[in-house]
Amino acid sequence: MTSLPDEMVALKRFHGHLGPYAVLGYRMGLAARSRFPERIYARVHSGTRRPLSCLADGVQMSSCCTLGKNNITVLEDAEARVEFSDGAAHLEMTALMEVVDDINARCDHHNEEEMAMRIYSMKDEELWTVRSESSAPFGR
Repeated sequence: MTSLPDEMVALKRFHGHLGPYAVLGYRMGLAARSRFPERIYARVHSGTRRPLSCLADGVQMSSCCTLGKNNITVLEDAEARVEFSDGAAHLEMTALMEVVDDINARCDHHNEEEMAMRIYSMKDEELWTVRSESSAPFGR
């Protein structure tokens, strides 16, 4: 890629490379942060195995949920799913299976940045489903 948007340059610097799961997590975190601008907690269901675990770095970068603040948890569910809460309301985002299948089938070291930028440019509804409720909040 010749030129990346500033936020993708920052994500690449933070994460070490620019891959589609990091960008997917980044996009999810951005959407959640607009819903919960003051107080936010995240549960990332990706687990700790790459490349799916890269989702957590994207979430950290855009949502401001960090390990140091203890407002993010990574659960070993091996799912491209993230829950967000402000302690009162709850938002759950689950990546569409066709997005996950495409990343898993086609992404490699040679095309990861191209695939990441495709994820970056897609609409939210092309990437994930959303479930929102106020009866299942979490946070401290």
